[in-house]
Amino acid sequence: MKLIFLGAPGAGKGTQAALVGKKLGIPTISTGEILRAAVKAETPVGLKAKSFMDTGKLVPDDVILDIVMERLAQPDCRSGYILDGVPRTIAQAEYLDQEGIRFDAAISLEISDEEITARMTGRRSCPQCGAVFHLISDPPKTECTCDKCGEMLVQRTDDSAEIVQRRLEVYHAETEPLKAFYKARGVLKPVENLEGIAETNARVMKVLELECV
Repeated sequence: MKLIFLGAPGAGKGTQAALVGKKLGIPTISTGEILRAAVKAETPVGLKAKSFMDTGKLVPDDVILDIVMERLAQPDCRSGYILDGVPRTIAQAEYLDQEGIRFDAAISLEISDEEITARMTGRRSCPQCGAVFHLISDPPKTECTCDKCGEMLVQRTDDSAEIVQRRLEVYHAETEPLKAFYKARGVLKPVENLEGIAETNARVMKVLELECV
């Protein structure tokens, strides 16, 4: 299967994509992870992307699409894949469409802006090993300290309240229209956010008609 996950930043796209990918045995391709790795390594594309990511703006289409098309050409994508974080704009979706990339389903995770804000502003990340915690739902055992490596936890720049609000505004203006784009193609599958990750995943598998996987 070829799938994409849609939803506001912090809606749980990455978590659900990883769970579904593992169950289906297909790779999950997260543009966010690819970009963050490039930023950490200070590659040319990483440095270019960083200036946009730090201010909550979308990374330009040419940077995103170059990375994605290169990844989709790898052998492990021949049997299917899940895209997480792309397309983010109608222009990106049209580009993929023109390249002959068709999706079996576009899963849209539905969640309010208020819950997104609470989720993201409470996140804390480890700059050393990449582990992520949440001050309310998944706090570290020792305050402000990574359980895995002992490094001091930090709040990512794009998880601050001001940047979260800006990212939500960008999402509603630039990315949310994708729901209509994929609904017109008959592949949009809305999934209401549920309280637990497992419950939401069960709903995702149900709309994909894969309850028994």
